[in-house]
Formats: sequence, C-alpha cells, structure tokens
Amino acid sequence: MSTVYLERMFRPRSVAVVGANNRPQRVGGVVMRNLLAGGFEGPIMPVNPRYEAVAGVLTYPDVASLPRTPDLAILCTPPETVPDLVDELGARGTRAVVVVARNLSAARDGPSLQERMLAAARAHGVRLLGGGTLGLLVPRMGLNASFSRVKALPGEIGFVSQSDAVGTLVLDWAHPRRIGFSHFISLGDAADIGFGEALDYLGSDPDTRAILLYIESLRERRSFMAAARGAARNKPVVAIKAGRRPPGRGPPAPLSSDTLSLVEPDDVFDAALRRAGILRVRDVEELFSAVGTLGRARPRRGQRLAVVSNGGGAGMMAADELHGGGLALPPLSDATQARLRPALPAGWDGQNPIDIQVDAPGSRYAEVLRILIESREFDTLLAIHTPSTLASSTEAARAVIETAARQPCNVLTCWIGGEMLAAARKMLVDAGLATFDTPADAARAFRFTVSYERAREALLETPPSVPVEFRPDPDAARAAVRRALEEGRDYLRAPERTAVFRAYGIPVVDTQIADTPEQAARAAAGLGFPVELAIRSPDVRRKREVGGVALSLETTEAVEAAARTLAAHLSVWRPDARLTGFTVQRMLPRPHARQLFVGVAEDPLFGPVILFGEGRATEGFVDFSVGLPPLNLPLARALVARTRVARLLEASPTRPAADLDAICLALVKVSQLVVDLPEIVEMDVNPLLADEGGVVAAGSFVRVARAGRGEDRLAIRPYPRALEERARLPDGREVVLRPIRPEDEASHDAFLARLSPEDSRFRFFHYVRSLPHSELARLTQIDYDREMAFIATAPGPGGEPETLGVVRSVSDPDNVQAEFSVVVRSDLKRRGIATLLLRKLLDYCRRRGTRDLVGDVLADNAAMLELVRREGGALAGSAEEGIVRVVFPLQEAPPPAPGR
Repeated sequence: MSTVYLERMFRPRSVAVVGANNRPQRVGGVVMRNLLAGGFEGPIMPVNPRYEAVAGVLTYPDVASLPRTPDLAILCTPPETVPDLVDELGARGTRAVVVVARNLSAARDGPSLQERMLAAARAHGVRLLGGGTLGLLVPRMGLNASFSRVKALPGEIGFVSQSDAVGTLVLDWAHPRRIGFSHFISLGDAADIGFGEALDYLGSDPDTRAILLYIESLRERRSFMAAARGAARNKPVVAIKAGRRPPGRGPPAPLSSDTLSLVEPDDVFDAALRRAGILRVRDVEELFSAVGTLGRARPRRGQRLAVVSNGGGAGMMAADELHGGGLALPPLSDATQARLRPALPAGWDGQNPIDIQVDAPGSRYAEVLRILIESREFDTLLAIHTPSTLASSTEAARAVIETAARQPCNVLTCWIGGEMLAAARKMLVDAGLATFDTPADAARAFRFTVSYERAREALLETPPSVPVEFRPDPDAARAAVRRALEEGRDYLRAPERTAVFRAYGIPVVDTQIADTPEQAARAAAGLGFPVELAIRSPDVRRKREVGGVALSLETTEAVEAAARTLAAHLSVWRPDARLTGFTVQRMLPRPHARQLFVGVAEDPLFGPVILFGEGRATEGFVDFSVGLPPLNLPLARALVARTRVARLLEASPTRPAADLDAICLALVKVSQLVVDLPEIVEMDVNPLLADEGGVVAAGSFVRVARAGRGEDRLAIRPYPRALEERARLPDGREVVLRPIRPEDEASHDAFLARLSPEDSRFRFFHYVRSLPHSELARLTQIDYDREMAFIATAPGPGGEPETLGVVRSVSDPDNVQAEFSVVVRSDLKRRGIATLLLRKLLDYCRRRGTRDLVGDVLADNAAMLELVRREGGALAGSAEEGIVRVVFPLQEAPPPAPGR
C-alpha cells in the first residue's frame, strides 16, 4: 500500500473516534478527552449509537452518518468489529485508521481478524496503525490521538515504540524536563505501518530533528534498512533493542549454522543497526540520556570535551565514565592554562577536568567557560555543580545560562542534588540546556553524541575503488558449486573450494586428496615437506575436535603412519562418522603469520552475515565482529578494527605488521563471493594466514544449498553490475551507462561544477554552485532499491572516466510511484545523452514494476518538456505556478474490483 496516505495519518484535517464514550476509564472515553484537550483545530466526530453526545460533542450513530469523510479514524471498538469498520471507512474514502483493539491475530476457523482487517485495508488503500496501539501524538498540531495519560510537549524529536509501557515512561520522563516531540508513534502489533514506514516519514519531516526507536522485533529487514539508512543520513537516529538475551532461557541456540552459532544473535542486530547509521543504546536509562541530549544539545562535531566542576570528585566521575566508553578528556594547551590561572584559585593543577573549587561563585563559572569557548580547543563543555553552603547554586546556574546565551556553544550541565537544587535545575531546563542528574549520565550522553557522529561519518564515507585488479570469475565458481549439488552433496570438497577461492582471487594453499594412507604419502612427497594431514569425512565439520589433524609431518613414512593414527582416532571418537580419505596440504614457511578466521552464515532475519576474528579452536572463539555484505574497503577495515585481534596485526619487536590492506581486500572478495553465489549458505576460512606478505587460506569449509531468493536474501542490495551497458551516441562516441557508485563522488562533484547556472536551476530549482560532502554522499551512496541513479560516463582528456549526465529516480516504499530527474553536462547537450539515460531509466522502472514515473519540470525548461513528449510522457498540469508535472504511465492499471 502506498505511503501517500501517511500524510492523512500524521497530519489529518478531521478525526472520527469510533467507539467514543463518556466512561472515564474506557479507551474510547480517554481518546475522546485527549483529542479535545489537545487543541486539535479540525472537526472531531465521535461515533457511537448509544450516545447522543460524548464529552459535549454531538455523536453520530455510525460511519455512514458522519457529515464528512474523516482523514483519520480511531477505532476504540471490540476486535470482532474492526475488519468491517475498516472496510466501511475505506469505501467511504478514509485512508488512515488507528486500531486500538488487541489480539487480532488469533484465529480459529478461517482467516484471523488481522488478516481480514488487512484485506479490507488493501482493497481501499487504507493505512493502519496497530492493532494494539497506544495511538499517536503530533503535539505541534494539537493532535493527541491516544489513550496516554501523559501528554507530549511540542518539540523536534520523533519517537517510535513497540511498547506502550516504554512509550508512556518516556513521555512521563520528558514532560517535567520540558523535552518535546514532533511525533509520538506507538506501533502496537505493526500489522501494517512498521518501523520502515515511520522512519520514511520522520526522516523527511522538516519538523523532526532526531528520531528515537524502541525495538522489540522486526519482521521485514529490507524496508527497515533502506528507510533507516535514508533517515540517518539526514538526522540522528537512536535505538534501544530489547531482548539481547531473554532472561531464564539459557544460552542462545544456533540460529542457522555452526558458524553463526559462534556469535550472539544480538551481535547481528547490532551490526545491522551500525550499518544503517543508527546509534544503539543499551537500556531505557541510556535512552533517557539520549532524549535529553538530542532534545537540548546543539548539533556538534568532534569529541573534545572540557569538564568544569566545583568538586574534583564529580569531575573525575565524568572522566571515568568517558574512559569506560573508550574516550578521554583532552589536555588543555599551555596558552589556555595561562589564561585560566588568574581566574582560578592558587594551586590549580592545570588538568581537565577543571576543578574551580567548592566556593566557586557564578562569576568564576562564567569566566572559565568564556575562556574555554574562546580557545576553540573544545567541541562541548560540561558544567558540573555540587551543592555548597559557600556558593549559590542558582547564581551558578544563571551564570552558565547567560554565558551560553552570549557565546553560543554546546553546553551540557549537571547540578547534583535533591530538592534543594530543584530551582536551579528548572532554570537550566527552561533555558534549553541539556541537564543531567549525575556526572556519569552527562558523560554518557556526550559519548552518545560522539558515537552518533562516528556512525554518520561512516555512513557518509566515500569508499575508494578496490586498489588492485579484482576481476572475479563467478562462472568458474558456480561450476564448482553446481558439481557438488548435482552429486547430492551439501558441502564442497577441497578441489571445489580451491576453485571457488581462486575464482575470486583469494590465495589458497595447495591441497591434494588421497583415498588411502599410501596415496597420502605419495601426495606429500609431490607437494614437498613439511605437510599437514587431515581426515576427510562428510560427518565431521571440525577435524581437530576428533583428533583428525596432524601437523609438521616431514617424511612419507610419517605421513602414512599419521594417516592410520587419524583413522583410528575417528573410529574411537566418532564411530558413526564415515572416513572418505585424507587431505594433504603443504605447510608454508610463514613464521610471522597470524591465524585469522573469516566466516559466512545466514541469519534468519538479516540474511548473509560475515564474521571476522582470530582463528583458533572452537572453544577459543571469543573475539568476533559481524558485518553485513556487501562490504567495501572502509567497511572491511572497520570490521577488523572492532576486534581485539586487530592489535595483533600491528608491528612488534619480534615481527613486522601484517598486510592490513590484503586482509581487508580478502574480506571484500568474500563479500562479493557471497553476493554472487546465493548457493553458498555457510563458509569459514580457518585459518586465514596473514603476514607482511599478504594472506592465504590454509583451511576452509563451504556448505551449499540450492539457491532460493538470490539478491533478495541480502538486507542491503549490492551494486547491480548487471545493469551496466555500453551504448553509442549519435555522433559515434561510446559511453558506459551504469548505476552510480560511492566512489563517483569526486567525478560527480566535477560534473555539477560544469553545469551552467540555467541548467543548475532546471535541476535543483535554484542555482547551486557546489554541494557539501554530505549531500554529494547522499547522491552517490544510494540503496539500489528504492533509489536508482544511472550515469553516462566516458574517458576524459586525461583518460580518467568523467560523468556526462545522470538520471535519477526515487520510488515510494510500495513502488507505486517514482519521482525522476535528469541532467546533462551543459557543454554536451543535444548529443542524445539525456535520451539514452531516460530510456534506460524507463526500462528499469518498467521491469521493476513501478506504476508511474513522475517529475516536476520548470515551465521554461523547453528542452526537457520536449524530451518527455518525445518519449511518451504526458504533461499532467501544474503542481504549482511555474512548474509542470509530467507523468510516464509504466504499467497497465488493474481492473476495478468487482462490485466497486
């Protein structure tokens, strides 16, 4: 269903309350009173055949009797009435419904109430919030369409929750602190509108500066990831994910594979949030800190914090909290120390945190803060005050408020104490300063802002192209996989694994297969000593666990004897396992090599994930990081950096540093292998040997299955290489038409710089001389799902590819309508580039199933309007003065539903 009707949900002009009543403890009564008390200016129409009036408002007996069709209807009726009411409202023209009723999913005979409700909604294009929802609040427009006992103040935070209790708790906490919300949305069962739709709306809402999420579960990863990445590029998104480990259930069960069972299921969710650019907090207390920070603190960049406290212990508490989160207070420069000394008592140690002493009056706070602001050495200041009979807490608060107002900067405050400091804290809150109860809370909130900035920078980072020639041969890899599947095996043998790895440029140690101990001895002689010998058994995954591996064998006699010993070990430790032979592998003379682990597994929700850590025996797997494919080099480097083994890769007195670039490139290659071969459902490379000379796979396992969903199994759609094509312009020049890539940022910047002022106005509706990195990253880092951009590129005078033109489309989440734009470099117009690009986009959108491709064109852009007419588009009238709406119908309209 289209998201176009979300505007009716969150900005309705009229509201009907079906099931409204005068009973103060019933949902229908509370919702009606909340709507009236909220100040909503549109019509509020109660519906209930048992009442003549509800809360003094004339009541209508049924939906058919309403004097006008409501934009939004709130159903406060028993569950069994909901499907028919949705159908009746939808037929009348209502397109947004809030469903309070719970337990709609239970079914006895036939479809459940929820299934019937959704069917009725789909038939009319109705969007549903709930069931089982607390409701929604949009304080700016006075809309309190909820049965919450606490109202929300107007503000700039959008809050989306799956829990009524947590939602009410956050509202209750925020109200006395004067923290307001742009939207408060309770998803309930999320039968229709879920996190993806809420993020889509709030991410583009100009009244929302930050978004908070309380997540218990997700059902659909692709829409969530696309919406979250889009929202996080524009504003902070903070989430608390409940259920890290349900209490009383013991350790987590393996999710889908032996490899994935090596990590906690929650680690995968954590990786998904990180990849989406979402800052994750641990619990409601941290969520409160995030609310306070985002609601009050000014936007900031950097992690330099100065702490000013009238008690040394309080300042150290803040420093300890920062240290526990991996941050440290930077030192003061000599110049700043020199300026501060006259303002501070004798004996000050020159350290940060700055102890201004227990008798500090407000003037001392003001002077110290002023000097720190003027030094420009810090991004944020934290002022801490502990109560004292030697100084006034309210005077100190007033000084901080006035200093922050005169010299705008990011100031956090912490006035420690009970009722005796209530007046001072209220002053700080009313002044709009972020205020916290303890120094640890304040320092934790600062850590959140730093973590958010890091997440956003990673999301906007421009990844470089792969630094060496990386041309995989997926056909060769598929042939090896196909051979195993045709033989009825769900695993690859050593030669097949070698073929797959070599097809993707992953170095592999030479391995020979032997059926008998004698053949193993001959294979070892051919490879050269020393060798490693291992059993082959389809029933044993980890050979070392059954004594199935022998190392550093130096002679043929030793190999043959070891083979017989390994076979005996298997018969004792795993008598049920079949012995099908042996593998013989040359042991490489790499004295400085580190043993690493690279794994691939399928998560039930997010699909394929990639694991990286130290290669050891199974019981030693305690240091892993998790990432989602596709990976590029910056993402691979971050994956490595999140492990403790990263420190072992650095140089030491006894060995040189391992080749980090080679390790990261190997991760990128594994990622591409996962993208290209959906048949590979599990893999581990253990160990991946890494030293100053590069990497080599010395041991591996690959499990396969017949391919199912292809790219749809991935939470993040990879770069669609299949959409690349070569084309010729009418003048004979060859160009490449392909999707835009993140590494195109520099050439895209150069392309925009070569647009004339008129062409820039035609594209952006105003003249744009240049764009900041954040906006260029948004244009070049697309999800290849809802958003697509094709560029025409060709070698420039120096041989480097340059962008000649770009066409772009952004579809709604339901792929009903996509908006497009096209622009060509000003010195290359009228050469057929725009025609080629537009035709490619039209073909792509048709195959994707998009119903309509639409766009707004300035009325004086004659060339663009002519191109639209020539390619079969229609001029649909003016969206507003000076703008023409153009439409390309791409699909045949469905026939009308019977009886409608």
